[in-house]
Amino acid sequence: MKYLVKTPWIVKKLWPSYTWGVDTKEKIIYLTFDDGPHPVATPFVLDELKKYNAKATFFCIGKNVIAYPDIYKRILEEDHAVGNHTQHHLNGWKTEDKVYLEDIAEASKYIDSRLFRPPYGRIKRFQAKNIQHAMKQADPKIIMWTVLSGDFDTSLSKEKCLENVVLNAEPGSIIVFHDSEKALPLLRHALPLFVSLFSEKGYRFQKLEG
Repeated sequence: MKYLVKTPWIVKKLWPSYTWGVDTKEKIIYLTFDDGPHPVATPFVLDELKKYNAKATFFCIGKNVIAYPDIYKRILEEDHAVGNHTQHHLNGWKTEDKVYLEDIAEASKYIDSRLFRPPYGRIKRFQAKNIQHAMKQADPKIIMWTVLSGDFDTSLSKEKCLENVVLNAEPGSIIVFHDSEKALPLLRHALPLFVSLFSEKGYRFQKLEG
């Protein structure tokens, strides 16, 4: 499986309207979790974050919000941010524009947020220009990332997953983990150690403002 752990500067330059990180010199990191809610992974994440009074942003799939409303409610009650991750986790590059935008609109019925993250990070320019109408949100923000943990990669060792985030995180980084069945084995190892280590270094974990 091929992917870039750290987003190169040229990618950020080509798509400057997307949010790739937060410009700050403060020791702040923005943890994000994609694909939930999940009945096991999401409560695990929430429990770990609570230990450090850490806040995060959860990019939720609409159909999973429907399936696990109590877990979604807990995310909100514990003062984390949420974002739209489509209703059915569609790949924008492989989906007709009308279908893709309708899927975003469907998810927006259950996820009230200005934040949007395209599954796989793949979205066409036309789709991006038209998400405001689909989400029924003024000034929506397309949130990408600075660092991919790689927790979705079943060929990756748990040590390498942790290394991906430890070696690449810096002030203002947006880091991607997944609260999903597939990611859970690596997530269980990497997340607690990463949050503990960077808390000791004086970092704070904040949610993205939407």
